[in-house]
Amino acid sequence: MFQPFTSTVDRIRINAQQWEDAIAYTLLVDGDEQEAHLTYRELDRQARAIGGYLQSELRPGDRAILVYPTNLAFITAFIGCLYAGVIAVPVIEPVKERHLVRIKTVTADAQVQAILTTNELMPRFDKWLAQHPDLRASRWLATDRVEPGWAEVWRMPAIEPRTLAFLQYTSGSTGSPRGVMVTHGNLVAECEMLNQALRFNHETVGLGWLPLFHDMGLIANVILTAYIGYRSILMPPVTFLQRPMRWLKAMTRFGACYSAAPNFAYGLMARKATPEACAGLDLSKWRVAANGSEPVRAATITAFREAFAPYGFRPESMTPGYGLAETTLVVTLNVDQPPAFRPFDAAALEMRRIAPAVEGGAAQTLVGCGPAGWGDEEVRIVNPETRRECAGDEVGEIWIAGSHVAAGYWGQPEQTAATFQAHIQDTEAGPFLRTGDLGFFYAGQLYIAGRLKDVIIIDGKNHYPQDVELTVEESHPSMRPGCTAAFTVERDGQEQLVVVAELHKDAQSGAAVDPVQVARVLRGAVSDQHGLSIHEVIFIKPLTIFKTSSGKIQRHACRSAYLSDTLKKW
Repeated sequence: MFQPFTSTVDRIRINAQQWEDAIAYTLLVDGDEQEAHLTYRELDRQARAIGGYLQSELRPGDRAILVYPTNLAFITAFIGCLYAGVIAVPVIEPVKERHLVRIKTVTADAQVQAILTTNELMPRFDKWLAQHPDLRASRWLATDRVEPGWAEVWRMPAIEPRTLAFLQYTSGSTGSPRGVMVTHGNLVAECEMLNQALRFNHETVGLGWLPLFHDMGLIANVILTAYIGYRSILMPPVTFLQRPMRWLKAMTRFGACYSAAPNFAYGLMARKATPEACAGLDLSKWRVAANGSEPVRAATITAFREAFAPYGFRPESMTPGYGLAETTLVVTLNVDQPPAFRPFDAAALEMRRIAPAVEGGAAQTLVGCGPAGWGDEEVRIVNPETRRECAGDEVGEIWIAGSHVAAGYWGQPEQTAATFQAHIQDTEAGPFLRTGDLGFFYAGQLYIAGRLKDVIIIDGKNHYPQDVELTVEESHPSMRPGCTAAFTVERDGQEQLVVVAELHKDAQSGAAVDPVQVARVLRGAVSDQHGLSIHEVIFIKPLTIFKTSSGKIQRHACRSAYLSDTLKKW
């Protein structure tokens, strides 16, 4: 059978017995020297204590929201929920009002019975509860105050592969957040797939700065670590954002062989790679630099490899991948080989056809995200309208089946049926997960062409917003990378292109910029590269564009703010 364990709880307990005082997690509290550690023995003991306490307060299957900063207390609370048979619902720490609104929405949707947090954060909740008194209905628990003696009363819950482990609320990049129901069987299947692909062992050292409440940080940096039994070095996301080079300094210091980040982070590091900033770096042990969560760019990969090759980074270490919350995490990974860059005919892609680029014609270079088929996974390319499997030269919607595909959306049976229970026309093969992502296979690799819902259709031609956004960001040094949204609005009966972009001072000279001149430049670039006219360019202040909790552009939210004239204009 594909799944060797019923749940991750079984595997974590075995690792605790086998590795005992080996360090499971090290938190770089300040991103540099200040460290906190958690051994496998401590992880199991604290998880049993929290699990025992939760079993006394809640019933199996109850939901508990986890409101934590990036710290070790989040890890013990999450694992403690697994130990208790309680369904964990991790959410972002409410730093901004919109975060609290999201927590309120998730609390209501998941019908939670408890809110877990730390003793330090408890006083801050008084203010939040005054603003949102309906949150008082939930039981509030500080897990770092749980007495160790509760470990003795803990009892192993009844867990089957189909038992729900946690709800992963989607980032909401294309709509309202939905609670993805991840089972214990899904977790085991995903961990086994990653183990098969990455070949980690107890000697592996991973390092990450991604938020722990969301899928890439949660699965790749927390659960996989405990499942396989290696060591993870964790950095709070804010420490990376404050000083990005901390990431690579820590990779050097700990000799880490694995780390994952969205594409924008690799581009940011390439721009930060001055000789002074890179002094002392040694990236020769970095074997897997996973790149996902957003469109993977060939130019970004090339810039990163060229910047850090002098410091030991190898071409085959860059590991593009594709995944989504509905498949627990990863679908494909391009492991242990240089990424495949392929130039395709841009006009053909607009018509959802696959053709190599021709000399003198417009080309679009895409990055291969690796082969499919890890574990029992099956990936098909399907025409989203006819639901028939695509021919080899067609772009279609990516459909996925396998043990790592989640059980559906919490409390949304119609959405679950539409998204998770699709069948291919004629053959009735299925059920498959409909991803909403467009892609195709070429020479054994999966290539991502865009999102079905976000496709811009003007004059009967398809354009992918992320391609327009990249053109805008590369057209002028005042554009902030990863901070542009392209979408359409209807004007006079026709779809018109609108671009919203963060603008700041000239990155090279630090001088103020002329927005009229900048808009003229980017209009020309979009016209030249995509044959599109921009109806309106809106420049907004830095750090104000709408993004999901995992850093993806929320184009629909940007469009709504544009239409209501609530954007924070520059």
